[in-house]
Amino acid sequence: MPSHLARWTGLAGSTLLALSAFLGGAFPSGPLRSTPVSIWQGPHGPLVLAAWLVGTGLLAYAWWALRDAVPSTRWALVTVGLWLLPLLVAPPFGSRDVYAYACQGASFAGGLSPYEHGVSALPCPWLDTVSVIWRDTPAPYGPLFVLVAGAVVKLTGSLNASIVLFRALSLLGVALTAWALPVLARRAGVPASRAVWLALGCPLVAAHLIGGPHNDVLMLAALVGGLAVVASHPGRRGMLLVGGLLLGVAVAIKVTAVVVVPFAALAATAGAFRFRTLLRDGGWVVGGAVATVVGVTVAGGLDFGWIGGLSQGGAAIAWTSPPTAVGQTIGYLGVPFGAHIDALPVTRGIAVVLLAVLLVWLWWRARTRDPLFHAGLALAVTVALAPVVHPWYWTWPLFVLAATARRTRWFLVVALVASFLILPDGTGLPRYTKTVGAPLMTLLVIVVAVRLVRSARATRQAVAAD
Repeated sequence: MPSHLARWTGLAGSTLLALSAFLGGAFPSGPLRSTPVSIWQGPHGPLVLAAWLVGTGLLAYAWWALRDAVPSTRWALVTVGLWLLPLLVAPPFGSRDVYAYACQGASFAGGLSPYEHGVSALPCPWLDTVSVIWRDTPAPYGPLFVLVAGAVVKLTGSLNASIVLFRALSLLGVALTAWALPVLARRAGVPASRAVWLALGCPLVAAHLIGGPHNDVLMLAALVGGLAVVASHPGRRGMLLVGGLLLGVAVAIKVTAVVVVPFAALAATAGAFRFRTLLRDGGWVVGGAVATVVGVTVAGGLDFGWIGGLSQGGAAIAWTSPPTAVGQTIGYLGVPFGAHIDALPVTRGIAVVLLAVLLVWLWWRARTRDPLFHAGLALAVTVALAPVVHPWYWTWPLFVLAATARRTRWFLVVALVASFLILPDGTGLPRYTKTVGAPLMTLLVIVVAVRLVRSARATRQAVAAD
């Protein structure tokens, strides 16, 4: 596809997504739970679904078509900017999380810790906009984002103005990432234009990071920025401290970013790997990150209750999480035999242990390879083994791998599929396709596991033959 045609095709797609948001987005007064059938039967239902499907398809096709043929970094940035414009002015799309942000900010502004109380304790003046499942659970976000949410609510004093400001912050996150991605890509030997296009042109960015809006993009801006600084100044302690501070900001927004810090410490070392140089150079990165998280927590008058709040995310059940899908499938297999098996605690527990093992293995492997690429793999494994996987979570590894990976098709396909899983009002299609989706995801897990085992055996045999 010619580049100019791809630009306008994608713009047409994002415009259709904005139209679907205006007609059937996640409005404050909208229903807290819908089904695809109820949306179809509701006002403008067929048009809402058609605009969403065609719009996502056009945006996805334009992005995929130029994955290896981006004219320039400037062209990519201008095109992405055009694609974001329609969703900047649209109602919240694909999620009600922004209402939870506002209510958690209102709780903090009202003198309550969102780590000790749900948003119903104040109560939040916009409590009816928050999904029931999240009204009495503590905030799972880091202390910095709680401070930001409280400041947003204090500054605006209204729900609509808070949404506008949250979206403006998301746009700022995209802009900062657009600055950092080319720097990181050049250090990793990847074309900057391709990195910007693959990361920021992905339909998940326009639809969910901006259309949502979601705080993930703020975390990603600090994370990519921190990696870019560290990768550009190995061995320079002052700049490594700056990189560590930025990574600490990412962790203080969403704790998921912490998995990247050990890999950033490896990237900070100048010369061949030695534990001595790791402590000397990487210590500045780790120290900066820890100091930021602790400093923000103490300065905000908060505690570390946000760590415990992370476990609340497991309340949602969807086959988009591989360990959850395996647990669901085991339960389905027991039904014909009259057995009611709740395998989710077991499969999710195994996934946590497996994640810990894989993260250590990836870090050890990265000592003699590219730690930046392995940081992206660590994020991919973290998402894949999480108990709950929302589509926009795949932007976490996407942003890092776009700037560090030579082979891109596998994680682009994942992001592409994820773009089609959430309807404009936040209704998740996985909830209504679990009897099909869970077994298919389980089959995919088996296929991937078998291929990885065969690949490992082939590698060992090749090494033995040499």
